[in-house]
Amino acid sequence: MRLQALFMAAIFAAVAALSAGAPAGTTPVDVSAALSDLMTRLQLQHAKLWFAGKLSNWSLASYEIQHIEANLEAAGKLMPAPLRIDPAKDQLRAVRQAIQQKNVPAFTKAYSALTNECNSCHRAGGYASITIQVPVRPPVTNQLFVDQVTEGRALAHASCGPCHIVEDAAKESPASRPPAPSFLEIVNRPSFSADDIRQFLTSSHRRLGPDQAMPNPRLAEYQVDEIVAYLETLRAGPLH
Repeated sequence: MRLQALFMAAIFAAVAALSAGAPAGTTPVDVSAALSDLMTRLQLQHAKLWFAGKLSNWSLASYEIQHIEANLEAAGKLMPAPLRIDPAKDQLRAVRQAIQQKNVPAFTKAYSALTNECNSCHRAGGYASITIQVPVRPPVTNQLFVDQVTEGRALAHASCGPCHIVEDAAKESPASRPPAPSFLEIVNRPSFSADDIRQFLTSSHRRLGPDQAMPNPRLAEYQVDEIVAYLETLRAGPLH
């Protein structure tokens, strides 16, 4: 009986500690569910961050780390020992710095240190069975982690630049004389559509007429998608 009483007392003490940092009016069950939900979000964002950084999609990496920081801060407020997340915050700063520098090796190193710190926090909190690792495959199949816009811009310069002004008329000198319509002219046409561009990029462009025809650029489907993504972003506004 004494052992059972001690066991129950330990449970009540743990629940009370978990609830200490929770907003007034919440129950231990509410706190536990909220913390579990935040950790699930963090796990998904942690995985997405890896593929964004490894594929140099720095815009997506910045987006993911912003949400990781916010969710980690929220999780800390629900923990009985909020200061436990401070080392993870330090590692996040190193990851953010690597992202800002667009440095893949530095990102890889900082990300690994962050992952190790997550596991240290789990063990210190009594959750040693939860071990996070560097992802081996993308967490979702309906999202591309490559930066389509950046890839599309580079591909457009390489494949289309000899005839078209891709970005800056002051810096580009297409070999074609007169040059073909600039990309800005193309995207600002009322008739512009992604489907038409896809069809155009997979044709020989003969419909322009014999004097204006150009060879089929022979792009793979994913390359066509990248150029279309770049054009759509160009139409939406200035690229950074």
